[in-house]
Amino acid sequence: MNYTREILDMMRRFLILPFILVGCTAPVTDPPAHACSPRLDGKPTYCPDTLGDIKLPRTEVRGEVDIYDPYHWNTLHGVYVDNLRKSRIEQTATKPSDSIDQALLEFEMSTESDQ
Repeated sequence: MNYTREILDMMRRFLILPFILVGCTAPVTDPPAHACSPRLDGKPTYCPDTLGDIKLPRTEVRGEVDIYDPYHWNTLHGVYVDNLRKSRIEQTATKPSDSIDQALLEFEMSTESDQ
């Protein structure tokens, strides 16, 4: 009986405590679509009109960089490639207004052909 109680105490100590610590210290982040989400306080919502206003967050190198360490060169290269991909995505992204206009045009064409 005493052995079972010790096991339960260990489970409480080693399983429940980490869940509480992780839940209390988890970072609260902004959602990625916060630019066009309606505000909860009732103030006017700002949504950018052009795609040029919307930028993907860039990754940065943090901490010290040793230029003689090959592992740091690998990290720098990875950050550069990630940022290059994000800039290419921004440049080639389809504007929402173009997509909507194209969908409306196709819808009108399909309804005209049905008649």
